[in-house]
Amino acid sequence: TEPWGFFGADERFVSHCKVTELVLDNCRSSNGEIEGLSDSFKELEFLSMANVELTSLAKLPTLSKLRKLELSDNVISGGLEVLAERCPNLTYLNLSGNKIKDLGTVEALQNLKNLKSLDLFNCEITNLEDYRDSIFELLQQITYLDGFDQEDNEAPDSEDDDDEG
Repeated sequence: TEPWGFFGADERFVSHCKVTELVLDNCRSSNGEIEGLSDSFKELEFLSMANVELTSLAKLPTLSKLRKLELSDNVISGGLEVLAERCPNLTYLNLSGNKIKDLGTVEALQNLKNLKSLDLFNCEITNLEDYRDSIFELLQQITYLDGFDQEDNEAPDSEDDDDEG
């Protein structure tokens, strides 16, 4: 039988996977994809792929329940429209430490209607004049940019506080 990434030979295990959180930080991508990451992860709500040498999101699977996506310290420079197509319910997106340089690249995030928090810290785009004002104007759905709202109030540590009580 063929090996199935880190799952062994039984592909049915993947299709019934109930994983809601997956951290793949510091793994190495191959041709822009992480072996074993597929749209079989239908229940995934949190995915972290920090520092995996991702250059593109073209091979990101469809993850319709994904709410939080960590992509910091990669080499992504564009192609962000894939996120709205495959992860339409994102509320939190961390793209800090990538190769994002201009507002045109970020404009693709307008279609992420539920996006509340975006992190672009350590990207070249942060050097643009009026960077913060421009992003808040471009992405009117977001509340927090790089951890702060438009009035420079810091984001709360947990976005799940309103679930209590």
